[in-house]
Amino acid sequence: MLEAMDNVNEFTKGVTYEELVGNKILCHAVVHNIQIVGEAAYKLTKEFCAAHPEVLWKDIIGLRHVLVHDYYRIDLPELWIIIHEELPPLRKQIAEMINK
Repeated sequence: MLEAMDNVNEFTKGVTYEELVGNKILCHAVVHNIQIVGEAAYKLTKEFCAAHPEVLWKDIIGLRHVLVHDYYRIDLPELWIIIHEELPPLRKQIAEMINK
């Protein structure tokens, strides 16, 4: 999860929304790495998720389902917000869990 989130951060650093949307390869790379985050969350045990209710596991997994199965519904402006507002605190939470 951390590596995929770091990839998204690296890929989008200094990139505007318009640049992301205008670059198919970059956009697909970002989407793919967010899928990886969701897939990793999906593979966690119910017990682990229940022990960490501060993380919105269902939302993460739900986004993964949209990106993989309902890709025609991808909302790029919403994804941009997720990248910049939700991934950084999620990364911090996951890193803290790993360090414990």
